[in-house]
Amino acid sequence: MTIIESKVTIAKPAAAVYSFLADLNNHQALMPENIYNWSSTATEARFTIQNMAKLALKTGTLVENQEIQIIPAETPPFDLELKWVLAAAGEETIVTYLISADLNMMMKMLVSGPLQKLADHETSRLAEVLK
Repeated sequence: MTIIESKVTIAKPAAAVYSFLADLNNHQALMPENIYNWSSTATEARFTIQNMAKLALKTGTLVENQEIQIIPAETPPFDLELKWVLAAAGEETIVTYLISADLNMMMKMLVSGPLQKLADHETSRLAEVLK
């Protein structure tokens, strides 16, 4: 299992960050330009990653103010789990974004870099959006 991680500290309480991330409609604001055909509800999102894949994701396990798990809603090109982990630090929240993907060696070489860029982009956008 390949695990990609990105962290950011947000100057908002965990409840506010959780509320934003738990609604998948809000995730479009975190996506890079190479994401298109976006459609979403509060619990499901569908989109295409340019030159890569179409994905359908839905919320999985939710632990209020602590964790949001996002899992495939349909069979993905590879096993995948996205997880936002929130840790309250006074009036700030430390947000860790984890992408876990079951990749063979060839796929790992091809997609590890783009997945890391995606994770870093999403966490930096989260910090901008929740200023």
